[in-house]
Amino acid sequence: MKCRACGAYAMGEKCPKCGGKTGTAHPPRYSPEDKWAKYRREAKYGE
Repeated sequence: MKCRACGAYAMGEKCPKCGGKTGTAHPPRYSPEDKWAKYRREAKYGE
């Protein structure tokens, strides 16, 4: 798990450094039938 606020790695739901919320450090799996790819590209590149 990686803290969304400070970027530190942790083992639980809460960051031990800043107390922020943690999320998964891995990107989502690739799927050719990805329904949400269009929206992620729009958010990233602003198309």
